[in-house]
Amino acid sequence: MPLNLRVFLEWLPTLRGSRQASRRPNESHFLLVPGVLLSWAGAGRRIAAQSQFRQLGLAPAKQLLLLSLAALFGATSCSEHQQAKEEGIKLVVTSPLQKDTTVTKEYVSQIHSIQHIEMRALEKGYLEKIFVDEGQHVEQGQVMFQIMPLLYQAELKKAEAEAKFVAIEYQNTKKLADGKIVSPNELALSQAKLEKAKAEVGLAQTHLGFTTIRAPFSGIMDHFQARLGSLVDEGDLLTTLSDNSKMWVYFNVPEAEYLAYKAHAKASDKAQHVKLRMANNEVFHYPGVVQTIEADFNNETGNIAFRATFPNPDGLLRNGQTGSILMTVPLKNALLIPQKATFEILEKKYVFVVDGKNVVHQREVGIGSEMSGLYAIKSGLAANERILLEGLRKVKDGDKISYDYKAPQAVFANLKVYSE
Repeated sequence: MPLNLRVFLEWLPTLRGSRQASRRPNESHFLLVPGVLLSWAGAGRRIAAQSQFRQLGLAPAKQLLLLSLAALFGATSCSEHQQAKEEGIKLVVTSPLQKDTTVTKEYVSQIHSIQHIEMRALEKGYLEKIFVDEGQHVEQGQVMFQIMPLLYQAELKKAEAEAKFVAIEYQNTKKLADGKIVSPNELALSQAKLEKAKAEVGLAQTHLGFTTIRAPFSGIMDHFQARLGSLVDEGDLLTTLSDNSKMWVYFNVPEAEYLAYKAHAKASDKAQHVKLRMANNEVFHYPGVVQTIEADFNNETGNIAFRATFPNPDGLLRNGQTGSILMTVPLKNALLIPQKATFEILEKKYVFVVDGKNVVHQREVGIGSEMSGLYAIKSGLAANERILLEGLRKVKDGDKISYDYKAPQAVFANLKVYSE
């Protein structure tokens, strides 16, 4: 409870006693009340004061007078307090900083293995053997699965026997043809049968070979889609295999930024290096290189896909991961201002520009790029103009101010401005 309020409550019985002595309160009592009511603010306390006044038997006109005086003195006190508070705050003005710098653009990305394929059964049969485990690294040519080969072994033996029979028949026909007992056409027909039988042997060998599934390249196994003893049909998915020695990272770039990238790439012979921020917000410790750009823009989004290649010697990156590509873009003669010198109205950025008569003017500015604590301005501000840096909440459009000027070099000393 404020001190003045306690004094007032202690004083009320005295005033009530004086009322009993005289139906008309002494005027000195009224002189004390405004000072006591200085700490009373708000409707609740005014109602409480009116209740106390009624108990004292004061006339309504005198109650109104006392409350008006209290409100007047209270407002004067608040105004003086606010004025004293504002006098302790200095307005600081600076200018934009114009220089060549770089900005880091961030793009959502999808991470893919340089090779990622589905391993499917090439023949129908029971899955007889599995030689690898899920998540295992396999070498090129290593046996992974074995489908029961008995049927295909029998087919091969049958084809080989048929080929032997046809070969014997061909030899007999050839002897007869040499003795001119049979026509040359019969010899040619017998030779064709032999070639067909040999082809059947080769086909049977191929089918038998398909029962043994080998790794086409070195990579990491995914989980199994079929278990040992399962009956699989031709084309059924068994697992997937990923080569993670290098990773392809795809990200979409808006058209305007694509044009800026191409202009910079044309002026520089160096490949564009990029960084990858992973899902845990850590930056991948190997940089990547932008290698390809797709042929067409997406008509719905206005973006075009870039592909960066990252080395992955530790195997940390896996197919299907997500992240963010960090690409550094140069800015020539960028006009930089601190973010704290701006304010927002209806999603638009504004600054207070100080003219030659020290009058502030609210002005909308266009933001070209955003950096840590900084904006690169693309429109609405010139390099030689002055803007309000501190005290934006204390002024309004058209106010005349006094201020301290702070050079932009001093303002930007503690901010991250990267030189190109």
